[in-house]
Amino acid sequence: MPDKHNFTPKGMNDMSDMRGIDTQVRKRRRRVFKEVANLAYTSQNLKDDCEALPYKIVDYDTTDYLDSVYRDRAIIREQIRLAMGMSLRPENRDRPGHLTEGIEESNIDEKYYEPPLMQVIPSACNACPVNQFEVTDTCMGCLAHPCREVCPVGAMTMVNGKSFIDQDKCIKCGKCKAVCPYDAISHRERPCKKACGINAIESDKHGRAVINSDLCVSCGQCMVSCPFGAIADKSQLFQLIRAMKSGREIIAEIAPAFVGQFGEYATPEKIKAALIKLGFKDVYEVAMGADIGAMAEAEHYVEAVASGKQPFLLPSCCPSWAMLAKKYFPETISMISNELTPMVATARIIKKEHPNASVVFIGPCAAKKLEASRRTVRSDVDFVITFEELDAMFIVQDIEFDDFGQGVPMEDATGAGRGYAVAGGVADAIQSCIKEYYPDVEVKIEHAEGLSECRKALMLAKAGRKNGCLIEGMGCPGGCIAGAGTNIPLNKATVAVRNFKGATKKSVPDMSVLDQEMDASTLKTAAKEQEKPENENRES
Repeated sequence: MPDKHNFTPKGMNDMSDMRGIDTQVRKRRRRVFKEVANLAYTSQNLKDDCEALPYKIVDYDTTDYLDSVYRDRAIIREQIRLAMGMSLRPENRDRPGHLTEGIEESNIDEKYYEPPLMQVIPSACNACPVNQFEVTDTCMGCLAHPCREVCPVGAMTMVNGKSFIDQDKCIKCGKCKAVCPYDAISHRERPCKKACGINAIESDKHGRAVINSDLCVSCGQCMVSCPFGAIADKSQLFQLIRAMKSGREIIAEIAPAFVGQFGEYATPEKIKAALIKLGFKDVYEVAMGADIGAMAEAEHYVEAVASGKQPFLLPSCCPSWAMLAKKYFPETISMISNELTPMVATARIIKKEHPNASVVFIGPCAAKKLEASRRTVRSDVDFVITFEELDAMFIVQDIEFDDFGQGVPMEDATGAGRGYAVAGGVADAIQSCIKEYYPDVEVKIEHAEGLSECRKALMLAKAGRKNGCLIEGMGCPGGCIAGAGTNIPLNKATVAVRNFKGATKKSVPDMSVLDQEMDASTLKTAAKEQEKPENENRES
């Protein structure tokens, strides 16, 4: 049966089309991850080896990226620091920081997180115009001049027979662009700011982008939309590999969006086999935790929303969506689900079955790194890496998926949990559980994708226009399969997840999965913790 929620995502902006293109920016980012992973596996002199990396990555004579090899290396140095989990060096002429400054603190085999998660590399930022309308060379100098006639502030004039916009007068209303018969007026926007949706991108005194950490919800869409690679998140890749080399028992939990992320020959079964060969003791599907969440959310909706005790319900599996609600719409906090996110639910099952193991979450999401650093979660999830970062490990360790035959079976979850990866999949899973176990209960479904659409949905809910609804929000347009740490285009990922879900033996979980939930006090504590912003959840 086709999944009605597997459609082209709404809320996709123009820059989202970059997501599936193997650009030079993505190649460079993957190269940095690969070299950092190689350091973690092989380096005997970390400081010197790290210092040599910019020269290894950027050739002395030529650079394919920028007009200056020296600027290119300066940017690479900052990308290396972030990939090692360190912060950017401050722009301080009186005390210039060295590439390896603070590297001793990051050279560990434990979780290492230094807020903030997302950072702009000043030397890489192009200081793009924030919001500007410009007349292009395609202006025909027509007699009608509709652009001039509709301008409400007289910013449009004629210069040498062509239209001209006085930027000091322009109020960015866009009326001139709308009426131009030749489409000769261009609207230039800063790509990172356009992708943000919540105005967390600001400017410094030089016009370069900066991220307001108090507003940011760490979805990472600014990062994947910047055509200069000026924004990056911090990684725990180095520390994870160090932990694996130390001989500790480490178990991977992998998010439902993983299918298709490592090439057409990397079947789910082969990916599991590859992870075990990489050194993980075992591999669990996070979709198992999603099954638990779907059943718990279904029960919650029936008991609270359908009964009229609560106006609407906001599932909290997307950390950016939950942070958005808590930061911008605190009135909705009581409507946010108290259930554990699939990542945490799965991790707690692993810890119960393997008390001495460390758990690494592997997924598409940058914001999960922040979720895993919360006080009540960090003991459950020891590391978080993305599919991009995992791919670097596969490359460095010469993992070839053709070497695994049929692979290792993956049978942890149902179709409901595996469908969480696609926008609308969370709501669809909960609705399916309600139809199966509470057939007399009617459920109203709403979902939003991208922070701008999510914000609109919450505004409407706050105004009382979404009463009775289960409202799913996804920070990334398209859902988890379009997360900042993914490897493939959205359309390919959608097909892969749909096929994986369709091949699952069971469509919805049994009621018995609720027995796997932890005690109620633990759940409530975790839910309270999720209400706090980043600066209240930092490692002490």
